Amino acid sequence: MSQKIKNTENIIGENSVFEGSIQLNGTLKVDGLYTGSELAIDHVVVGKSGKVKSNFNCNSVVVEGAVLGNIHASTRTMLLPTAKILGDISSPELIIQNGVIWDGHCVINTKPGENVAELVKSIFE
Repeated sequence: MSQKIKNTENIIGENSVFEGSIQLNGTLKVDGLYTGSELAIDHVVVGKSGKVKSNFNCNSVVVEGAVLGNIHASTRTMLLPTAKILGDISSPELIIQNGVIWDGHCVINTKPGENVAELVKSIFE
């Protein structure tokens, strides 16, 4: 009886360059350079030597390397001490460790579609 093997871990290795569109299941670890318009993958890890110039639309994102682009994570975003980010982050959970360099705006909302501005303003009415 044969079983289908599902590759859930994919790597752009150190000193590798990938430019374009990626579609895959599972996790992508970037230790090299990735350039594209959007990463729409379940889980993305940008390793210490990783560089990503793209917008993210993922369930979760972990950044140790450099990111130029906006991050939208539906579950969690974690920025480790060596992370360097230029872009906005939208995530229901954001973990930022000491040493992170980040320039951008952040929206933390556990209820997507809810208007945060109206919710906060209504508290003061």
